[in-house]
Parts: sequence; structure tokens; C-alpha cells
Amino acid sequence: MASRAAQKRVRIRTPLIGLPGEHLANDCFRPSQLTREYKSISENPPPYITAHPSETNILEWHYIITGPENTPYHKGQYWGTLIFPPNYPFAPPAIRMHTPSGRFQPSTRLCLSISDFHPRSFNPAWEVSTILIGLLSFMTSEEMTTGSVSASQAERKFLAARSRWWNSTGGGSHLKAEKGAGKGNIKAGDGGAKFKSEWPEIDQENWKWMQENDIDTATGNKAAENGGPSCVPQLGIPASSGHQAHVVVDAVIQQRDAGRGWLFQNKLLLIGGAIFIRVGVTVRTRLRAPQDEWLYTAI
Repeated sequence: MASRAAQKRVRIRTPLIGLPGEHLANDCFRPSQLTREYKSISENPPPYITAHPSETNILEWHYIITGPENTPYHKGQYWGTLIFPPNYPFAPPAIRMHTPSGRFQPSTRLCLSISDFHPRSFNPAWEVSTILIGLLSFMTSEEMTTGSVSASQAERKFLAARSRWWNSTGGGSHLKAEKGAGKGNIKAGDGGAKFKSEWPEIDQENWKWMQENDIDTATGNKAAENGGPSCVPQLGIPASSGHQAHVVVDAVIQQRDAGRGWLFQNKLLLIGGAIFIRVGVTVRTRLRAPQDEWLYTAI
């Protein structure tokens, strides 16, 4: 759940309608609708959810879902966006979650009954809070859809523990900007710039948390204590390079595979050797059969 400082900041926001010089594509758009919803969700946020519109475009909303108890997402900080169409509430928003979760593909549009994949099934009575509650409910289920992924409980817990680091560093890309990266280009690794601009108080809390917990900002791993080895598995992520959103997921896969033994990793070689030996014995037996028959006849 967002801090009091973050909630206070949300209440004093004054969102503008559209970008500077931008004309709305649909005269049906009712800014008062999203303005009322913004006021409502700021004063009475649903459990585990906080959200606000961008200061420059009321159609672009940013949310944070805090992982609920008794789920593998517990204490995770999941940031995402809702991009509303000009004719909202008569059409649903595009829904994305940027933070790697082990549940959704980062920064990918999600196919849900409350998203822009299904405009005909969207109910105009649904509000921003309704949409985000529905997203949280789907997240904690195991149902699959376009944009979702499968992962183990351990993998999801691992990503939850790194979520605050990922949001504020862009997955470690703050150390070296990648080609094509920039504020808002989250997939390329913007160094956490977009998150910081939308959630400055929470970003400060994240950096303080990393410092207090001795988190390596390059990798998201807990640094070695007193010169000893780190208690967090090293996942082979170069400390000097920036990382895209999918790097964290790839690292989890490395961690999962690292525990598999030599027999598993070389099972194909062992199976092939067994087949070769079996074939060799069979051929040798058949080659000896005529000779044995000749010896029997001679005797």
C-alpha cells in the first residue's frame, strides 16, 4: 500500500486534460468522469491499490499494487499503467504491468474482460477502482490469457523481493543507459526515470530501503555482509550493464536451472550411450550366431 506521503501527493495533483496542444479525438470524452474517479480513488483507495492520472494527460493512469498476504506476491511492489481511450467510459483501457511479477509479461497489453481486448463486453458503470480490483483478482489466480506467464511460487517470491529495486533502477539500467532508452521507454530500460517522475516519494523510499538492506543497485542482490558470501544466489548479471525488463525473468530461470545436477544436464548423453551399448550387444550376438551354428553342425 502506498505511503502517507505518496497519498498526500496524489491528493494535491491537478491533472491537465490532454497533452499541450493536443486535441481530443472524440467529443464524447467526459473529463469530469475520470476527475471524479481520481478524487474517489484518492480518498478511498481499494486495499493493496493506489493510482493516479499523469499530470500531463488524464487518460494515462499509473497504479501500484502491493502484493497481498498469503500470496507469492506478498510485499511486492507492482507498477503499471492504464491507458484510457477518449470515449471512456464507453470503452475500456489498455492494461499493462511493467514490474516483472512471474504472472504477466512486463509492459505487455493484457487480454482481460476489463481491458481494450474486449470493448463490447465493457460495462460503462465500471470505474478505475473496479478495473484495478479485477486486475488484482486475476493476478492472484492461475488463469492464463494473452500477456500472462507461468512461473513457480519460488520464482514469483523471488521477483517480489526484487520489485522495489527493479522499479527505481529500471532493472539496473540506471548505471548505463541502453540504446533507445529514455524516459518512458520502460522496455529498453530507462533507469527508473518514469517511475521516479510518477512516484517520487515512493522512489525515495525504495532507495532508502535498498541502502538500509545493503542491496546492490546493479544486480538487485543483497551485498555480501562482513566480506562473506551473499545469501542471495548470484545470477550472472553483469554489474556494469543495463537491463531490459525481461532480464530479471531470465535470471530467475538461470537460478531455477542452477540447482539441477549433472545427471539431469547430461541425460541425453547418458540415454544415447545406453542405446549405443544395447545396439552393439545385439549386433555382436547376431554376428556370432552363424558361427555357433556351424560349430554345432561340425560336431
